[in-house]
Amino acid sequence: MIRKASLLLVGTLMGAVAAVTLAQVPFRVSDEAHAAASDTYRQLNLFGDVFERVRSDYVETPDDAELIENAINGMLTSLDPHSSYMSPKSFRDMQVQTRGEFGGLGIEVTMEDGYVKVVTPIDDTPAFKAGVLGGDLITHIDGEQIQGLTLNEAVEKMRGPVKTDIVVTIRREGAGEPFDITITRDIIRIRSVRWREEGDVGYIRITQFNEQTFDGLKKGIEETSEKIGEDNLKGFIIDLRNNPGGLLDQAIAVSDAFLDRGEIVSTRGRNSDETQRYNARSGDLTDGKPVIILVNGGSASASEIVAGALQDHRRATVLGTRSFGKGSVQTIIPLGANGAIRLTTARYYTPSGTSIQAKGIQPDIESLQDLPDDMKGRATTTGEAGLRGHLESEDKDGEKEQSGSQAYVPADSKDDKQLNLALDLLRGTQVNAAFPPVGDAASAPN
Repeated sequence: MIRKASLLLVGTLMGAVAAVTLAQVPFRVSDEAHAAASDTYRQLNLFGDVFERVRSDYVETPDDAELIENAINGMLTSLDPHSSYMSPKSFRDMQVQTRGEFGGLGIEVTMEDGYVKVVTPIDDTPAFKAGVLGGDLITHIDGEQIQGLTLNEAVEKMRGPVKTDIVVTIRREGAGEPFDITITRDIIRIRSVRWREEGDVGYIRITQFNEQTFDGLKKGIEETSEKIGEDNLKGFIIDLRNNPGGLLDQAIAVSDAFLDRGEIVSTRGRNSDETQRYNARSGDLTDGKPVIILVNGGSASASEIVAGALQDHRRATVLGTRSFGKGSVQTIIPLGANGAIRLTTARYYTPSGTSIQAKGIQPDIESLQDLPDDMKGRATTTGEAGLRGHLESEDKDGEKEQSGSQAYVPADSKDDKQLNLALDLLRGTQVNAAFPPVGDAASAPN
C-alpha cells in the first residue's frame, strides 16, 4: 500500500489536508503499453542528454538544482495555469497563508503572456489601498522586467521586509501608457469575513476562504441577527465579489450554513472511482431567511462553489455579473524536503451536475456597475477562459466558454448598484421574478 499525503484547494489559496490511498492491483501490460513506456524512456533519455549538454557547454556554470527545478515547473505550468512547482520556501509560505496571516502586498495573481496578472487585490491591504485593480498587468518590479521569470520567481521578488517600498509598473486596459505604483510591504492579516447591519438587512462580506472563514460567517450571522432582531430582519446579503477562492472544506462549510440537506458539490478526477460528493447536514444558521449572493468577474473557485450550490438548490438568488469560471481542483502533493507540486487533479460540479470551468456562474439577476470615466475602457476582467493554456470546458451542453465579466466594485456603498439593488429586493421596494427563487431544488447529478 502506497500512501500519498495531499492538500486540496479550489483557489489561489491552498487547502484542506486529506489522505489519498493508492492500492496496488493486478494488471496486464499490453503491447501498446510497452510501446508507450519505451517511447517515454526515450524522451527521458533526451532530457538527460540536454541536461548534460547544458551543464557542460553553457557559457556560465549553471546551478544543477535550479535547472531541475525549472524543468519540473515548466512541465507543470504547461498543463494549465494553476499547476506549478513550489520550492520548500514557497510551500511553507503557502501553509502560513492559509492560516490567514502572511507578509506581502495583498494581491492574488496569475501569469499571462509573461506578465503577472492581478486576479484581485485583497481588501484593506497595501495593494488595495495603493489602487491596484483586478485585471492589472504587472510588467516590472522595481524597474526590473517581469518577462522571463516564472510566477513563483516574480512573487518572490514582491516579497520583502515589512515597511519597505516596492515599485510595480502597471499596464491597465484603457489607461494608455504603463504607470508606476509604490506599495509599502506589510504583514497581511486576512480577516476573511466582515459584517455590518444595513438597517434591517445583514450584510456579510467574505474576501477569501481560509481556515477562519466559517467561524467568521457564523459569528457574523449571529451578531447581525441579534442587533437587528429576528422580527425586523429582512434577510442576508453574502458578498463574494472579487473573492478569489481558497479552501475547499471552507466553501463546503459556508454552503452548508444555509442548507438543510442535499449535495453541495462533487469533484471528479480522470478515473470514475475518484469521484467525491459532499452533502449538507441539517441546520440552516439563518432559519430560512432570504439570501442574496453578490458575485462578479473576480469571484472565483470556492466562491463559485458556494454560489452554484445555493443557486441550484434555490436557496439564494445570485446577483451581479458572471463569475470567473475556475471549476478545477488542485492537489498540493508534498515532496518531503524538496517542496511540493500543485497539480490540477479534478473538476468540480454544482449540485445539478454542471461544470462551470471556463464558463462561470451566470447570475439570476444581472446588474452592471456604473464605471467612473477613467475605467470605462476596461469594463471586464479576463476570466478563466482568457488564461493561456486553461483547462477546457467539457462543453457537454453545447454552452460556449465565456471570456470574463465586469469586476468593479465602487469604494462608496452609495454608488454600489449591485448592493443597493439587493437591499431593495430584500425590502420589497423593487421586485424581480428571480427573487425570491422559486421551483424545485436541484436534481441529483448524473
